[in-house]
Amino acid sequence: MRNHYRKSINLLFLFLFISTVLCYAQNDLPVNGHPPTDQNSLWKLGIQLGTFRNFSFMEGLDKTASLGLSWVEACPGQKFSQEDSEIVFNHSLPETYRNMIKTRLRILGLNLIGYGVVNLPDNEDSCKAVFDFARDMGIKTIVSEPEMEALPMIDSLCQLYDIRVALYNHPKPGRYWNPDTMLMACQGRSPAIGVCGDIGHWMRSSVNPLNALRKLEGRLITIHLKDLMDTGRPAAKDVPVGKGVADIDLLLEELRRQKFSGVFSLEHENNWDDNVPYLKLSISNFNTMSGYFIQREWITMLDRRLSQFMYQPDSWEIKDDVLIAKGGGDIWTKQKYGNFILDLDFKIEEGGNSGVFLRTGDVEEWLHTAIEVQIFDSYGKTTPDKHDCGAIFDCLEPMVNAVNKPGMWNRYTITCMDNKIYVVLNGRQVIDMDLDKWITPHQNPDGTQNKFNSAYKNMPRIGNIGLQFHGDPVMFRNIKIRVLPAAQG
Repeated sequence: MRNHYRKSINLLFLFLFISTVLCYAQNDLPVNGHPPTDQNSLWKLGIQLGTFRNFSFMEGLDKTASLGLSWVEACPGQKFSQEDSEIVFNHSLPETYRNMIKTRLRILGLNLIGYGVVNLPDNEDSCKAVFDFARDMGIKTIVSEPEMEALPMIDSLCQLYDIRVALYNHPKPGRYWNPDTMLMACQGRSPAIGVCGDIGHWMRSSVNPLNALRKLEGRLITIHLKDLMDTGRPAAKDVPVGKGVADIDLLLEELRRQKFSGVFSLEHENNWDDNVPYLKLSISNFNTMSGYFIQREWITMLDRRLSQFMYQPDSWEIKDDVLIAKGGGDIWTKQKYGNFILDLDFKIEEGGNSGVFLRTGDVEEWLHTAIEVQIFDSYGKTTPDKHDCGAIFDCLEPMVNAVNKPGMWNRYTITCMDNKIYVVLNGRQVIDMDLDKWITPHQNPDGTQNKFNSAYKNMPRIGNIGLQFHGDPVMFRNIKIRVLPAAQG
């Protein structure tokens, strides 16, 4: 019966997946910034930054980006950065620091979608200060434990600001530890008042999470996702999602039945100084389990065996989920791709040179059958040229020089859609190219020369993707791809 149910769910979401892909390809190509790269756009997986409480807010953003996630729920009280350790992140943050956060979010491709747990007192002016901050920062959900007497006023503010408030269940004796209390608080309120269900805290309070989710159907806004070794103990320790006793697969199945489309904010309240490896396992397990209920849109291309790639023996290695060039040749996808969005991080050293090859017709003769997006240490250069980072090598210079300092991670989003190529580097659009304008071999539309024997209009529109070893150290991580449909008509 359970397998039949899952099959029916998968058929339904196969239809939704196909519709989503077609709509995405036609109307929402990521040309101006980095897109969310969740396995499926219906379920957003992010981080509650309290997980990195031993680090600064800005370090937490970098750690979230290193995990390949797109969503962040901020936690008030963290120090702002190592350099500004006396500044505390909260809704009183000065504008200068807010702008620094906005810039960093854009560069990393992160979305600050939640804020909490924060106090919302029975005082309209105090609450407005939180709502004003949330609106300024683009935050969609405030997580709080307000007194019930304050809820009518808070509900009005939610509708005024178009921001939701999610009631939070700290463990017993927290105000909303019991889902019955949460449900009572939501009764008579607008849909803007709902619930942030913390799976681990329900378990610590001897509340069955599955029963709680069922009881709160229709009011679930966001989930704090964690797993525990046991239940009924306030001190029960977190373990990676799927490795404890929470029955995460059953919880996901129930949320799929409810058509939940909110955010899962991962937490790991353990191993505080080095919890990234545990979060990586949680992400992997979540993606595996959620794959039973939703169709995959973004495909993660790196695994321990590099099974999706072909390369010379001992020329590349995977270490701590990072692809590292050891020397001895380029690395190529086994599969050929036509229309797609490729998202990846790369890091080079001073003077470093590499590249990303697109739609390669012949991996042995890649120079004249591939389009190369250049990777190069051009940091600090005022006027970039056709050989600098972000360029379509020898053909089109980047609009801006957006590469980071050597030794820092950079992010590329590369979109190939028929004759169009778009490149976003560190949150800035650097390439908008129409291949059909390259009509003559060895010549660019601006009259300059290039080295290629074929006009780019005639280059293959389907082929292997490659990562170049140019003799310099280079690393890649979080390589993901989303296949787009062929042109219609």
